[in-house]
Amino acid sequence: MSLGQQLAPHLPFLRRYARALTGSQVEGDRYVRAALEAIVAAPDQFPRDIEPRLGLYRTFQAIWQTAHVEDTDSGSESSTEPEAIARKRLARLAPLSRQALLLTAMEGFSIEDAGYLIGTDAGDVNGLVADAIAEIESQTRTRVLVIEDEPLIAMDLETIVRDMGHEVTGVAVTRDEAVALAMEERPGLVLADIQLADDSSGIDAVKDILAEFSVPVIFITAFPERLLTGERPEPTFLITKPFQRETVKTTIAQALFFDQATVPAAG
Repeated sequence: MSLGQQLAPHLPFLRRYARALTGSQVEGDRYVRAALEAIVAAPDQFPRDIEPRLGLYRTFQAIWQTAHVEDTDSGSESSTEPEAIARKRLARLAPLSRQALLLTAMEGFSIEDAGYLIGTDAGDVNGLVADAIAEIESQTRTRVLVIEDEPLIAMDLETIVRDMGHEVTGVAVTRDEAVALAMEERPGLVLADIQLADDSSGIDAVKDILAEFSVPVIFITAFPERLLTGERPEPTFLITKPFQRETVKTTIAQALFFDQATVPAAG
């Protein structure tokens, strides 16, 4: 099997990580392309003594960390707006903490593998993750609209959202209901399933909402590969079903991290 064939199954999930890290589909996919170009240019330098997925993420991490340091040192006048917003919030948050959190909670890497990827001792990763969770969650509180037609999943999402200190404005099970709830009480974040109760689409519901006002969105799907191709406008933040509690918490925190207009919850 060629190296390209070994890496192909992991590319959608690297895009997910890169988009969550940068807060942008365009920027995230750009870093992924840069990683792939580096591998193509020097395939003999790709680490062969580890799993292909780990080697792919390691190559990406090297490019991201180098570019991120250069952007921070230069002030990055060419940064996209979400990146500029996030950089202000990064003043008190170590970038390694955020990477450790995403790699473990979202991408499912072990503590040891995460340490390898970010170039730190495994013993330090737990502390980095704890620091990231505490810092990010303390920065943002908002109102959340849940678009989910499966009652048990909706209940799980509501519980996670409230446990994080956010307010749930409502739970919608159809496209029309989602839009109506969003217009009635504008949310600061939307969690949207893809397939809804009446065979309508959560994607269409979100498009209707975004036509009225801007709000960060996290999509939830059992088939993430279909929305992580890098070939068309696609979600920046994506949760895979079945999901883990920490994955949801991390993705919510990261989506709000890049949002400049987070509205504090009442009370």
